[in-house]
Amino acid sequence: MSRHLALIKELNAVVEHGTTERRNEVLQRVTDLFAFGASAYSQDQITLFDDVFNNLVSSIEESAKAALARRLANISNSPPEISRALASDRAIDVAGPILENSESLDSATLLEQARTRGQDHLLAISKRKSLDSNITDVLVERGEKPVMLSVANNPGAAFSEMGFITLVKRSHGDDELTTCVGLRRDIPRHHLLRLLVRASHAVRVQLDAAQLMMPTVIQSAVAEAAREIQAQSGIESRNYAAACEQVVALQEAGHLDEAAIENFAKLGNFEETVAALSALCKLPIEMVEHAMVQDRSENVMIIAKAIGLAWPTVKQILKLRAGEGGLGSQELEQCLGIYTRLKSATAQHVVDFQRKRMRKAQPD
Repeated sequence: MSRHLALIKELNAVVEHGTTERRNEVLQRVTDLFAFGASAYSQDQITLFDDVFNNLVSSIEESAKAALARRLANISNSPPEISRALASDRAIDVAGPILENSESLDSATLLEQARTRGQDHLLAISKRKSLDSNITDVLVERGEKPVMLSVANNPGAAFSEMGFITLVKRSHGDDELTTCVGLRRDIPRHHLLRLLVRASHAVRVQLDAAQLMMPTVIQSAVAEAAREIQAQSGIESRNYAAACEQVVALQEAGHLDEAAIENFAKLGNFEETVAALSALCKLPIEMVEHAMVQDRSENVMIIAKAIGLAWPTVKQILKLRAGEGGLGSQELEQCLGIYTRLKSATAQHVVDFQRKRMRKAQPD
């Protein structure tokens, strides 16, 4: 310990009379000394280093604190008091490395920072290798989208019942977050079902294709979600026999094209429009009808893009599915933006995946 005692004497002199450069130099030496032998130090020695670091930190600049935090964050037995002090710093460059990586940081300090600090601090906490549910409860309640995505993507994060309720609620209308939450292996089935009821068609396809859960769990939840949506929509059963005959006749005559679909939609012929889309995209009528009656329009646009329909035709289809309420100009502009950004290859991949699922589901 003689080396340590000599260092403390030098430290006291530096704190009282040394320049900023001299204090930073001593801090670097102390940090190097601790990092070199950290695995072999006793608890008393770690406590001594804790006192040294705390004395120095009170009189150094922010950049030096940040450098210290980066060094200590990855040392499993870093001194606890200085770890708490750095984690509680208002500057994210100082607090961030400790909040994200330090194994010496206690749960009480983490919880306090999660409750009181800003989004940058919350984001750092959300990236920890493991998170208790009492911490994630606060993160999903206070966090903005980057924090929500980070914690939902963190396999080491545990969630309480209330945490999952909040995750599902905040995922509504956000495909990216919905996908992250739905892909969690630990999401309870009843929360998965609630998530899927409001999810877009594209998200359901992605969740099913990922196969990160038992396929039967996903498929059962999707089926229940579909039945729930159909019940909520109040759509009456439709007779497609006549519509199919008309579409088949057009197809055999070589006249089943975009102009025919646009004409059906303009005339308000729902069954004929669905049957024509079904024939051109080679998906079952019930699947296309389901896309037409859902709250969200993305699934219809995926089918249209896979077929290669132009926007004027898609607009007529969207107006048809909107019914008497119609579509506002702002909503139409939003749909145009989505349809323009949607790539044909992506849409065709989604539709092809549905065809493969359909074939697998058919009995031999």
